[in-house]
Amino acid sequence: MTLSKQVEDSLDEALSSLRNALAFAARNEEVYVSKHIADIMHSIDNIKHVTNLMAISDKVMKQLEEEED
Repeated sequence: MTLSKQVEDSLDEALSSLRNALAFAARNEEVYVSKHIADIMHSIDNIKHVTNLMAISDKVMKQLEEEED
């Protein structure tokens, strides 16, 4: 199951805000703050990609099951 449009849009907005925060943090904060912001961005990106990958995997599995029947 892929992410709903609303969830995907919200995650994109969150990434945009975090990208902005990372730009400011890189100039004004300790390095560990930037590192953790980048980690959060990476986690959100992973949610989007893995969810899509799982949807494709489910589709292929269903096709294989149908071919076996």
